[in-house]
Amino acid sequence: MSTPQTPYDDWRRLDPRTVLVTALVVAGVVAGAALPAALGLSRWLGLPGAAFAVAGAGLLIVAVAAGADRVRWHRTRYRIGEEHVDLHTGLLLVKRRSLARSRIRTVDLTANLLLRLLGLVTVRIGTGEQGGESTLELDPVTRAEGERLRLLLLERAAATPPGVHRDGELATLDPRWIRYAPVSFVAPMLGGAAIGAVMQISDWLGAQGEVIAWAGDRFQETPLLWVIVILVAAALAAGTIGALGLWIEMWWNYRLEREPGGTLRVRRGLFTSRSISVEEARLRGVDLVEPLGVRLFGAARLDAITTGLAQNHEAKNADHNTVLPAVPRSLADSVAADVLREAVTPTGSAVTRHPRAARGRRLRWSLAAALAPVLLLTLLGVLLTPVLLWIALGLAAVSLPLAVALALDAYRGLGHAISGRYLVTRSGTLRRSTAALERAGVIGWTVKQSYFQRRAGLLTVTATTAAGGGAYTAYDTDAAEGLAFAAEAVPGLLEPFLERADGAADERSRHKTDGP
Repeated sequence: MSTPQTPYDDWRRLDPRTVLVTALVVAGVVAGAALPAALGLSRWLGLPGAAFAVAGAGLLIVAVAAGADRVRWHRTRYRIGEEHVDLHTGLLLVKRRSLARSRIRTVDLTANLLLRLLGLVTVRIGTGEQGGESTLELDPVTRAEGERLRLLLLERAAATPPGVHRDGELATLDPRWIRYAPVSFVAPMLGGAAIGAVMQISDWLGAQGEVIAWAGDRFQETPLLWVIVILVAAALAAGTIGALGLWIEMWWNYRLEREPGGTLRVRRGLFTSRSISVEEARLRGVDLVEPLGVRLFGAARLDAITTGLAQNHEAKNADHNTVLPAVPRSLADSVAADVLREAVTPTGSAVTRHPRAARGRRLRWSLAAALAPVLLLTLLGVLLTPVLLWIALGLAAVSLPLAVALALDAYRGLGHAISGRYLVTRSGTLRRSTAALERAGVIGWTVKQSYFQRRAGLLTVTATTAAGGGAYTAYDTDAAEGLAFAAEAVPGLLEPFLERADGAADERSRHKTDGP
């Protein structure tokens, strides 16, 4: 029996039920692949022989996977030290990894349905730096152990950030928010995926020809235009159902709260539960995101702009830094103010409009993109068949007005402002983004001016930062106004370059005046 040890010295193992979890997961995968595999082998072995072969192979695969995970469990241990978190794993090639506790920025808990039924979670401990070596994964431990690790590793002695906003609950799920799910871009993508899945499964079963023939019989006497309309409607209906289901899985049980000590915590998920923690000390602002369909219904979602957000494979999902799903815009602004501890949210501040020359640039880009396929179809119609000419005409009738509308909307979306401690940039039409970035978080400016921008008196200024996407841009601002915006937002950072440029301009002017 081992002697008692301090909390900083004891080595711990993962939960031994990891072997059961692995066996069940692999068994599910094997069961899903068993039917098409058996049908494929039945051509040579007959159906009974194929079923026997597939069952034997499946049992072997499950046994090997469970045995390998048993070895992993036996050879894996972790320790929370006073200064480091250590993880040792491996059989022949032992891997020892260590993270300094002072650099730990994220402790996220995830549990799929199977783990939840067993009371287990996967814990990901990260420093927020790039690369897999910046993250330790404990898969799985008990939920109580996961909560203990989260509280222990995110414990900070720093003072509570300034502001009068309360601790505790900031937002909870309102089931009415689900109405925004079908108007996102996810719905049409899921509809297309559903049609592809039907064709793929029918191919596995060797019945793809029959499915196509059946569909052809149904629409044999239906005009082509109505066939297209019906198929698009069916895909959209399937996509809508899929989008609703996906939203429920992702956002059910949603809760945003501020914990004592200055940590924002997002919990959500129906079958797979997720717990994501964001230290307010790393918070550099928020991004109010309005995809076109959601924006038409007066809604927006809220993303956190933070330093050190985990960059592992799990964090590549677009929703990893989302602290609020699509909700009414007024509520999104209110939650943004609570998150930032501001009386008035900077995402709702009035922005400076950009010159009309910026509108002309967007009209030209949009019309060029719309005309390119029309011109290509017209050329092919002249060379091949007049049918393509009619298709080009129909495409032009639809795409050109749409291109103009999107260009004008993109221009209306341009803007920038300074609101207290934050600089604000707004742009986009299919995905409009209103980013409020803490001015103290700006580490540099990038100023770009193309030949055509120079002729129009425009330029693009980009604030670079270690947080969020790393860059937040004010596109096609008035040249003088954009530089003044950057200089005012972060005093002292851009002025030396402006003074140097002004000095060079004065020197050129003096030489011209004093020349022969």
